[in-house]
Amino acid sequence: MFGKHLIRRRDVLRAGAVSLLGLDLPQWFQMNQLARAQAAGEALGRPRAKACIFLFMWGGPAHQDTWDMKPTAPVEYRGEFQPIDTKVPGLQICEHLPLLAQRADRLAVIRSMTHDDVDHTSATHYPLTGRATPRRGGTLAEDWPSIGSVISKLGRGRGPLPPFISMMPVVPDGGPRFVESSHGQGAGWLGPTHDPMRIDADGSQPNYSVGDFALHADVPESRSNGRRDLLGSIDQQLWHLEDDLRVVARRSHYERAFSLLSSRGAVEAFDLNREPRAVRERYGMNIHGQSVLQARRLVEAGVPFVTVFWPNDGITNVSVYWDTHNRNFIDLKTRLCPVTDQAFSALLDDLAERGMLDETLIVWTGEMGRTPRVGQGVVGGAGAGRDGRDHWASCFTSVLAGGGIQGGVVHGSSDRFAAYPASSPTSPQDLAATIYHCLGVSPDLQLRDNLGRPLTICDGTPIQPILA
Repeated sequence: MFGKHLIRRRDVLRAGAVSLLGLDLPQWFQMNQLARAQAAGEALGRPRAKACIFLFMWGGPAHQDTWDMKPTAPVEYRGEFQPIDTKVPGLQICEHLPLLAQRADRLAVIRSMTHDDVDHTSATHYPLTGRATPRRGGTLAEDWPSIGSVISKLGRGRGPLPPFISMMPVVPDGGPRFVESSHGQGAGWLGPTHDPMRIDADGSQPNYSVGDFALHADVPESRSNGRRDLLGSIDQQLWHLEDDLRVVARRSHYERAFSLLSSRGAVEAFDLNREPRAVRERYGMNIHGQSVLQARRLVEAGVPFVTVFWPNDGITNVSVYWDTHNRNFIDLKTRLCPVTDQAFSALLDDLAERGMLDETLIVWTGEMGRTPRVGQGVVGGAGAGRDGRDHWASCFTSVLAGGGIQGGVVHGSSDRFAAYPASSPTSPQDLAATIYHCLGVSPDLQLRDNLGRPLTICDGTPIQPILA
């Protein structure tokens, strides 16, 4: 018995037969499990989403000041903002998200997300993989694979572009960037071959470019092919000197890089200047807005999974990302809500106008929420100023839209202080299972780790009330 999947006698006999063709038993069983998982995913219904854009609001957005307002709570809980009506009767959100309020009929708002990890670097593992961090202090290589890495493992995508890309813009002298060491972003025990391609350039800058995806004029194609052969020969020699997974990963990355060099269409996917100025301005001429636009271009070019990490904009070293221990209301009002409101709403409109919204899943979430009471004492290890909120994982909000998702719905609720789920508590495992479901992948999929053990990627249950 492998997890939930019984290995049948005839499967063993078939495995013995194919071993004569050069496949050993572990290889064959993994291939068999992948085929079964794909079939199980198709049995869920026709996959609605061909791709996913995962908008990761790193730092922990204050749910009670954005999507889950509590206007009747005491002032020390409800904060300074007022709720506004949305396009969906009975659904109200923050006054500083007016564009999204007018598009709420496309959104599924989950107000009962919950887990128990208030540490940024490990809590990211939950929503990005659907699993808790294996152990505190563990290496990134021990992580469960991110959802994008599983999609890569399954061979999704088309053309030479990587199947999994992460937008992680770097702002020079912008303060801390803990996100680089946060868990759950890569392939973990699937191995580095399925790590994402990371884009750290700032798309709002005039000199924005992603790598050097062009052959220099003085390098003829024959010379480029010679370099490719030489690299392959070197890898063969290194095979016995280094860990096999690292060599395989490097070879895979080389092959993709050479394929990119020979594909004009793939290279053009990274060229934001090909977009009309009006479209770029529609997303916002800022780091996050242009990253979201880049994600749309990548999905349109055939990339099945793109994660857009909220950048540290460098504006303030007091509150970075959505980690508003101080200046909670100032920063939400001036630099957080307006930027996400513009970029998220532009993405919804742009995908709809291009006929892509029904086949593109959008996920907007952070790794946690913020404390119920403003200025609440040390909860997540860092405390909060008089105008801030500390870490809080017991209740927060995630928002989905697009392929496979029913719009205009609210799932779950929080209590009167937005402190704990009052109905339908929803785990990150369930969120991950929902993403897999929408992408046509069975959450029961089993993959083998680097020790050959079969592991089920997700133990959550798709959130049926929000599914189309």
